[in-house]
Amino acid sequence: MTEPEVRQAVLDIIERIAPDEELGDINDAEPIREQVDLDSMDFLDIVMELRKIYGVEVPEEDYVELSTLERSVAYLSPRMQDKELAAKV
Repeated sequence: MTEPEVRQAVLDIIERIAPDEELGDINDAEPIREQVDLDSMDFLDIVMELRKIYGVEVPEEDYVELSTLERSVAYLSPRMQDKELAAKV
């Protein structure tokens, strides 16, 4: 997966978790939780979806790496390089 595809994969998961949120104006450098109404359970759902859909394990100590879209892409890209972007459900 390319970095833009990883970014899209994360956005697709956030859209599943918070379908009423507008994600078109998201700033990649700002914390996701400051831009999208996500609580801690929603965040855990994102981590679980990454594992379920892409087989990517994110240990609890690495959760901070998913704080922004920019950091998420940097963290996930090497772990998802051999994956394919899942179709939207």
